[in-house]
Amino acid sequence: QVQLVESGGGLVQAGGSLRLSCAASGSTFSINNMAWYRRAPGKQRELVAGISSGGVTNYADSVKGRFAISRDNAKNTVYLQMNSLKPEDTAVYYCNVDGTVYSGDYRDSFNSWGQGTRVTVSS
Repeated sequence: QVQLVESGGGLVQAGGSLRLSCAASGSTFSINNMAWYRRAPGKQRELVAGISSGGVTNYADSVKGRFAISRDNAKNTVYLQMNSLKPEDTAVYYCNVDGTVYSGDYRDSFNSWGQGTRVTVSS
């Protein structure tokens, strides 16, 4: 299977920046879509940004112009650059990756989640 390890969360003042990273590892696999979600206290999980294998990106309206998602296919890593952070961006951020795992002639789809990294923005 494919495991995801996230890093880069922390405490930052409003207006500051953070960069989240999420690296995938495990058995032989190829990655299709990569995305970041977040869950704020008392709220449901929401999609923050996504990036396809072809590099097409999409963003939640609340982060457009402030956040940027990117990926390094050679490193199987997705990034989320977060600028002009606001207190309402405070949440646990999760990366999500889907694709295909291979073992000989066997192949299967996978969808993996990271363990989450906490981002706290103080006012």
